[in-house]
Amino acid sequence: MKSAVLLFPGINRERDMMLALEKTTGQKPHLVWHTQTSLPEVDLVVVPGGFSYGDYLRCGAIAARSPIMADVVAKAAKGLKVLAVCNGFQIVTEAGLLPGALVRNAGLKFVCREVKLKVENTKTFFTSQMKPGTIVSCPVAHGEGNYICDAPMLERLEGEGRVVFRYAEGTNPNGAMNDIAGICNEAGNVIGMMPHPENMIEPLHGKQDCRPLFESLLAA
Repeated sequence: MKSAVLLFPGINRERDMMLALEKTTGQKPHLVWHTQTSLPEVDLVVVPGGFSYGDYLRCGAIAARSPIMADVVAKAAKGLKVLAVCNGFQIVTEAGLLPGALVRNAGLKFVCREVKLKVENTKTFFTSQMKPGTIVSCPVAHGEGNYICDAPMLERLEGEGRVVFRYAEGTNPNGAMNDIAGICNEAGNVIGMMPHPENMIEPLHGKQDCRPLFESLLAA
């Protein structure tokens, strides 16, 4: 599986994501700088976490307008798989690849801790090796992870099975609607999530709960 990880000024989780992809897929990802205008030939592009452009204006707003994102949007429309984590989730919503928005945490504080994550949709390219309803541990680290959207869109997301991940067991760290931790687009080839699965895949992380998610990439 060939993959690429995008890099914007202020992003700081690209190395974690690249290591997770290499350890689970056996291939080293391409690292793509934000000023490039086209992606290499890949099966998957990952928009990682961090603080692109210092979170100025709105989180992800500036990065969403970077040159490379025009090609990401164009190729996603043709079926390219896109995984967006934390700040990446914010970037792809700003780019229009996913509906809704990520706003300030309900507690108005940055949250960095482990949460419980329930896998709601196991028919995606990132969850196919999981069983429906599986609950895993996964870390979060964000100040603006509170997912919101209007009522009609929320009804669509729930009705169409597009909620991929949900905070479980009362661990919602940000006040997100319906405990939403991750969603996918209508076609199913773009997934955005706030937790960081790349930081829980090997013994050195303390747990390997999220490794099957990355193994799903190979199955896809």
